[in-house]
Amino acid sequence: MLEKIVTALVGSKHERDLKKLIPILHKINEKESWAMSLKKEQFPLQTAEFRERISKGETTDDLLPEAFALAREAARRTLGERPYDVQLLGGIVLHQGKIMEMKTGEGKTLSSVAASYLNSLEGKGVHVVTVNDYLAERDAQWMDPVFSYLGVTVGAILSNMDPEARQIEYSKDITYGTNNEFGFDYLRDNMRWDFSKKAQKHHHYCIIDEIDSILIDEARTPLIISGAVDEATGKFKTADQMIKKLKECEKDPATGDYPLDDPLSKEQPPGDYKLDEKSKRVVFTDEGMNHIEEELLKRNEIQGSLFDEQNFEWIHYITQAMKAHHLFHLDVDYVIQDNQVQIVDEFTGRVLHGRRYSEGLHQAIEAKENIKIAKRNRTLASITFQNYFRMYDKISGMTGTADTEAREFTKIYNLDVIVIPTNRPVKRLDDNDVIYLNEQFKFNAICDDIERIHKTGQPILVGTVSVEKSEVLSALLRKRGIRHEILNAKNHHREALIIGEAGAKGSVTIATNMAGRGTDIKLGGNLDMRVRKKVGTDASPEQFREAVEKELPQWRKDNQEIKDLGGLYVIGTERHESRRIDNQLRGRSGRQGDPGHSQFYISLDDTLMRLFGGERFKSLMGRLGMEGGEPIYHNLINKSIERAQSRVEDRNYEIRKHLLDYDDVLNTQRNFIYELRDNILTSSSLLEEIVETGYEINSILFNDYKSDLKHEKKEDALFRLMERLKNNFFYIPDETSEELMSLSVEDLEKKVLEDLKTEMEDKIQTVGHDQIKQFVTFDYLRNLDLKWQEHLENLDALREAVSLRSYAQKNPLAEYKREGFEIFSQLNEDVKIAVTRKVFKVKIRKERDPVQARARQRIAPAQADHKAIGSFGALRNKERAEASGAAVQVKRNEPKVGRNDPCPCGSGKKYKKCCGA
Repeated sequence: MLEKIVTALVGSKHERDLKKLIPILHKINEKESWAMSLKKEQFPLQTAEFRERISKGETTDDLLPEAFALAREAARRTLGERPYDVQLLGGIVLHQGKIMEMKTGEGKTLSSVAASYLNSLEGKGVHVVTVNDYLAERDAQWMDPVFSYLGVTVGAILSNMDPEARQIEYSKDITYGTNNEFGFDYLRDNMRWDFSKKAQKHHHYCIIDEIDSILIDEARTPLIISGAVDEATGKFKTADQMIKKLKECEKDPATGDYPLDDPLSKEQPPGDYKLDEKSKRVVFTDEGMNHIEEELLKRNEIQGSLFDEQNFEWIHYITQAMKAHHLFHLDVDYVIQDNQVQIVDEFTGRVLHGRRYSEGLHQAIEAKENIKIAKRNRTLASITFQNYFRMYDKISGMTGTADTEAREFTKIYNLDVIVIPTNRPVKRLDDNDVIYLNEQFKFNAICDDIERIHKTGQPILVGTVSVEKSEVLSALLRKRGIRHEILNAKNHHREALIIGEAGAKGSVTIATNMAGRGTDIKLGGNLDMRVRKKVGTDASPEQFREAVEKELPQWRKDNQEIKDLGGLYVIGTERHESRRIDNQLRGRSGRQGDPGHSQFYISLDDTLMRLFGGERFKSLMGRLGMEGGEPIYHNLINKSIERAQSRVEDRNYEIRKHLLDYDDVLNTQRNFIYELRDNILTSSSLLEEIVETGYEINSILFNDYKSDLKHEKKEDALFRLMERLKNNFFYIPDETSEELMSLSVEDLEKKVLEDLKTEMEDKIQTVGHDQIKQFVTFDYLRNLDLKWQEHLENLDALREAVSLRSYAQKNPLAEYKREGFEIFSQLNEDVKIAVTRKVFKVKIRKERDPVQARARQRIAPAQADHKAIGSFGALRNKERAEASGAAVQVKRNEPKVGRNDPCPCGSGKKYKKCCGA
């Protein structure tokens, strides 16, 4: 009530937001005549002047009216499209670091041009993030004439690019690319062994297209770079065979739920497991655990109890096999292409190439589908989209559907959502949902509706939630003789062509989700695609323009004919778990004031209705007399569906928030490690720091020696000290034990320190300061990367362990933060000490005879030992190979040298006493 009163007095939030933007828009429009008066060659000069003004202290806000007017005029001259006022409003919102919600077909891509141009003037680069490679390449090429006219360079990052090409594209003023590529490039940059090879120099400003899809839908899955781990894959096959003998617990026929276990009763409901489809979990009963143990004992897979430490991993294998069979489905969650299991993005319906489910789930699905099981991967680096994009100084985004998620954008990213009005009023008719008792009756009704509308020639777009459902509907339409196109993860390569023609007369298009498709559905068909079909892809720009002029009159007739028929008719075959996805499907119709119609069909068997309406709702409808083919239309049911969707959205938000809470702990540590890597690569005093650490270790050892002398004999304390010096520095004194015993503690400490300094100075003089520094750099990075990878695995294990501590009334997140910090705090110190020890231990041998040198080079790779190494280069090359993940293959060109054979170096000693020591 209070909210209504405030809105009546001061206007709604949307109205207040627009009032703040209108004065800025007026200033841009005042500059339009100035921009139109400029000659072509003056545009790049004006850009140079803007950059100079920024360098002298002006801000981008000061330049906004002129820069936006200049960008608008450049778009008009190069593309023949003058951005509407609403598009400029969207550009202002983007520049302010907010999210603009602009309906589908209103021209978001063109809206982003002015904001990209203005922010590129600061010289730190602008990243424009899209949802797939096709859109990244298309948008970069489409907008390139505008940016080139302004004197600004544009690049695009694609998944098939090599590192050198990526560096070139990132050096451009504006770079287009996908969220995955930007994230993976950041991780790859922080695995580099050469600072100059890093591609991303700044995280200054980014514009995220379809920001709700990227920062919300995909935020549940972190980006992970991984490498294969040696692991027996036979256990996945065994688990896959075993689960076929397990039985699900019986459900209550009336409610469709499992009966609650009686805590006072010793008897449990019969069955081995329960499924929780909402959160994709499997819960085994005591009976199920006993059954699993019996089966494993029969197969001789385990000795003793299933709950013994060495057997406990079997629970993990069997759990993943259960999920693969009962919770992840072919043509819904994944498809099989090229004899591989490929994950399908649940929000866009596209195949996520190169992605694999983690924690052995992908291998379990491969076992289920009888496909060769790949080895499990080890995490080398990871980051969530939330933490990657929060690194940018300024984030902005655009989408057709963000207002429903405004709370999450504000809480997690501190981003405000501004709704931009449409250029023309929306004329689309959105009907109430039609509900049927089961899926069969629903699909029959959809086919009847399609058949009826198709006869009129009105184009139809049918949205499905999975590949499986799209193929079921396709089969039904084929039986009725209705020609149609189908767009899903199996034929996404024809995506632009199918969507481009979805507005042509008589067309029927079945599409699995419509988020981020990027290609407008134009009534009457896509003019550019129609012309390109006729003239071919090799036609010159002049030939293409001529063909467009010839085709334009016919296209206008077709366009008007479709408008007269009622525009694009959108049919939703099921409600998605997110309202935004449904709105994106609806938004394909009624663009730029065109007429349109949308209708959703629902059955009580649909996933959303089944999980959140339950069997109770279905039985209630039956008792009220609802029959098979009879539909229900009612506002109350529509509201209950929206409430169900809202509950799912809240649950998904909690999942993402939970993921972020844990990743925030890792993020602090990740930033420290990546900053440390940069310091290692760029530090001019790294060798000096490591040497100084060695002297500190020596001081600590002598402090311990002094402490030992208070409690034990000098002889025993000295023996322990010499052992420690040998272990840390490979230090062996020239003096006898008696001579060392005669020295005071201070004299001995001084002597050891001088010996260490002398030896280190000799190494530097012999090999050269730069080469030893390079060796230290590579060894430091190798150790740091290996320790970091182990740390990531430890944190994964810790995260699973702390989840059980809630039973002990402890906060799992607080426990994770505390223990995560404890295991991390020692990491850097351990690495630094390991590198220091190696630098002091390594020995430099001077070769006088070239024949001896060649002999030593022959055995150096076989030794690969820090105690006796022929050259720093040989060790460094080995470490480079290890760091890259490639196996180091040693090829022996000479006979193997036995331990008691004469040493090949010609010293006359046995090999074990000389180079093999």
